[in-house]
Amino acid sequence: MLKQIISIGLIGAVILVTIALSFSNYSIEENVEETDLIIQGDVIMPTKVSRPGCEINDNCYIPSQIVIKKGKQVTWINKDSAFHSVTSGFYDVPSDLFDSGYLDPSESYTLTFDEVGTYDYFCTLHPWMNGQVIVE
Repeated sequence: MLKQIISIGLIGAVILVTIALSFSNYSIEENVEETDLIIQGDVIMPTKVSRPGCEINDNCYIPSQIVIKKGKQVTWINKDSAFHSVTSGFYDVPSDLFDSGYLDPSESYTLTFDEVGTYDYFCTLHPWMNGQVIVE
């Protein structure tokens, strides 16, 4: 009888430890997800802008025009499934002031604007994608 009580007690303890470990693993994973770095963007390259048409509603970059103060940064985030870029100037006349290079999906590009002015930009892969930063 004593062996049965000890066996049942051990089985119960193993079950409780297993349950406790499963809950502790869950909360650890949950905490890891909560601490992942989330980049906040000022300008988004939304989904499906790699196809012509976004220029009709001026939503290839959202917003397509942003106004900031001198010395502030702008962060662009590629939320599309295609590569994009943020390149100064226009498709047929790049200005060579800045170029993000190709941004993979979910990648971002941040630039500080230290001079007052208007900065046009485009995507080197998708010439219909245009935007503008106005620095006051």
